[in-house]
Amino acid sequence: MTLPTVPAALELVAAQTPLIDVRAPVEFAQGSLPGAVNLPLMVDEERHQVGIAYKQQGQQAAIALGERLVSGDVKQARVAAWQAYLAQHPEAIIYCFRGGLRSQITQQWLADVGLQRPRVEGGWKALRQRLCQRIDEAARQPMLVVSGLTGCAKTQLINQLPNGIDLEACANHKGSAFGRQPDDPTTQIDFEHALGQRLIGQHGKLVLEDESRQIGNANIPLDFWHALQRAPRIRIEMPLDWRLDQLRRDYIEALGQGYAERYGPQEGWQRMQRQLASALERLAKRLGNARLQRLQRMQAMAFRAHAAGDIQAHEAWLAPLLTEYYDPLYRYHVEKQQASRPAELHVGDWESCLAAAKQWSA
Repeated sequence: MTLPTVPAALELVAAQTPLIDVRAPVEFAQGSLPGAVNLPLMVDEERHQVGIAYKQQGQQAAIALGERLVSGDVKQARVAAWQAYLAQHPEAIIYCFRGGLRSQITQQWLADVGLQRPRVEGGWKALRQRLCQRIDEAARQPMLVVSGLTGCAKTQLINQLPNGIDLEACANHKGSAFGRQPDDPTTQIDFEHALGQRLIGQHGKLVLEDESRQIGNANIPLDFWHALQRAPRIRIEMPLDWRLDQLRRDYIEALGQGYAERYGPQEGWQRMQRQLASALERLAKRLGNARLQRLQRMQAMAFRAHAAGDIQAHEAWLAPLLTEYYDPLYRYHVEKQQASRPAELHVGDWESCLAAAKQWSA
C-alpha cells in the first residue's frame, strides 16, 4: 500500500491543522509543532532500547525489537489512542522526527483498522525548518519597536495591532523577574515555533515590544534580535499611578487568577505568593540587603491585606520597586545606548503611541 503524505508547508500551521506527534514523550517535551498532541508509537524506555539495538546491531534488529516491544495489548492500546483522537479530529495529520519509519508504521496500523491519514513529508524536522526560515525572513522586514518604563502597557498596545508580534506570549513569560506564568515555561524550540507561527502571513511592517534578548527560558533568534536593535522606536510615557494600576492588574490579579484556574483557589494563592516572593529575592544583589528587607516586609503586609480583600495594598511595594529600581535601571540603559540607539519617531502617552504605531503601519 502507498501511504499518503502531505508537504511540510506552513499552511498546515496557519490552518491550525490537528497533528499527531508519534515521537516519544521526551522528544515532544523538548519541542513540538503548533497544534500537536503526543500519542507516541513508543514510550521513552522502548525508544531507548530500540536506539541501543540500532547502534549495536543495525536497523533490522532495531525494527524487530520494536515490533516485540510494541505488540499485543500494548499495540492495541496505541492504536486505540490514535483512533480516539481521529474520531474527534478526523482531519489530523501524522508526523515523527523525519517523516520516516515511525509515522509510516502508525499509518499502516491505522490502515489495518480502516483509517487512512497522511504523514508530513520530512516530519517534525522539515516543518521546523520552515518555521525557523520564516523568522529569518521576517528579520528583513520593516520593524517598529515600542519602548517605555515598566508598567506602560506596551504588550497591550502591541496586541491592539493586526501586525503586532507579542514575543512575551510566544515565550509564555512577561519578561521581567516577575514575569513567570502559572503554566510551564516555554522551551526554546516551542518559542521559535510560536514566533514562526505568528509571523505566517505577516509580510509587511511589524510592531514589537522592546525586549531583552532573553525572555524567560527563551532567546530571540540572533538575526531577528539584531533587526530589533536597529529598528526605529516610539516611547510610551505614563504617570506612576497609571502604571501601578496596570501592574496590579497584570502581575497580581491576572497572575492570581491563572494560578487559581490551574491549581484551585487555595493552592493557587500559595503558589502566587511564593512566586512573587522568590522573584523579589532574585533581585537581592541589585537591590541591596537593606532595601530588599524593606520591600519584603511591605510585600508580606500586602499579602495579608490582599487575603483580607485589599488588593490595592500591593502598590505599597510595587511603587518603590519601580521608582528605586526598575525606572533608574531603564534610564541608565537608555543613556548608555544613546549614541547607538535608533531615533525615536514619537514620544507620548499610551493612546498617542497607539495612534503613531497605526500611522507608521499604514
